[in-house]
Amino acid sequence: MELKGLKINFLGDSITEGHGASKPENCYVSKIAEKTGAICRNYGIGGTRIARQIKPSKEERYDKYFSSRIDSMDEDADIVAVFGGTNDFGHGDAPIGNINDNTPDTFYGGLNFLYKNLIAKYPDAFIFVITPLHRTNEENLKGDGSKEKESLSLREYVKIIREVADCYSLPVLDLFANSGIYPEIPAHKEKYTVDGLHPNDFGYEVISKRIIKFIKENLDVQ
Repeated sequence: MELKGLKINFLGDSITEGHGASKPENCYVSKIAEKTGAICRNYGIGGTRIARQIKPSKEERYDKYFSSRIDSMDEDADIVAVFGGTNDFGHGDAPIGNINDNTPDTFYGGLNFLYKNLIAKYPDAFIFVITPLHRTNEENLKGDGSKEKESLSLREYVKIIREVADCYSLPVLDLFANSGIYPEIPAHKEKYTVDGLHPNDFGYEVISKRIIKFIKENLDVQ
């Protein structure tokens, strides 16, 4: 399946924005465009979460939760990718909620609200979900240490992302399980990341290849 000329919207956080890359051309979105000839649009904003924050962040841009940005995304996308959740684990203060929530004020609700609105805006597009990558200290129930209350491990956040995507029959690229990147091991942290969370140039190269392969495999069966 050739991707040349297809329009792909990437909605995400700092990993989509390209934090850790030595230059913008080395972020995974730019690499996908270079490798495939697809028209790739980067809607990544560092620090942002899927759920709406209760206590305002120090910088206003961090509180532009994913579904609040859908209206600003180009409407003619053939493919839409959603890559988030690591900041909800790391420093989000929204409660987890439950599968029946339908507002962005809980993590479950934020996912439901996001997926419903993306499907409504892009009914003919191939929409898929990318899980967070492994990161250092991912079992810490206070995320990156800044949370006032204990919540869930990153693994549990990933399970919820998979669960809700399944409700809408959205394909999931499980980078938590299949990226081949595990920064808890120092050799992998050094090889693939700049800080145990954000990929370096080589890490972004790996991610770009995983995403291209996933898109091609899924479009071939449509």
